[in-house]
Amino acid sequence: MATTREAEARWIRLCRADEIGEAQSRGFDPDDEGQDSLFVVRRHGQLHGWRNACPHIGGAPMAWRRDAYLNADGTRIVCHAHGAEFVPDTGLCVQGPCRGERLSRLELVVIDGELFVKS
Repeated sequence: MATTREAEARWIRLCRADEIGEAQSRGFDPDDEGQDSLFVVRRHGQLHGWRNACPHIGGAPMAWRRDAYLNADGTRIVCHAHGAEFVPDTGLCVQGPCRGERLSRLELVVIDGELFVKS
């Protein structure tokens, strides 16, 4: 039997999946709060969704400008508040003050080329 939270969960369309290129990231504000609450990264052809909240600084936003979640070569997610680095496909912090902690993963699905996130 589904819990109340599971029953309330819904899929929200974010964009076309092909709009996020390899080693690129993009933030989204699906609840229209005026600030990106999640971001998606494409690494090795796979899309990975994360909450835009650093585990080190009480959930502080991670990008220093719109859609800037990755380092220059697109191999790590970077919290620009303090430089922590995270592996794009696992969310594991491998460098910085929150080493060993993880970003909060979001469930994604692609249907007919459209990218959706589970709320």
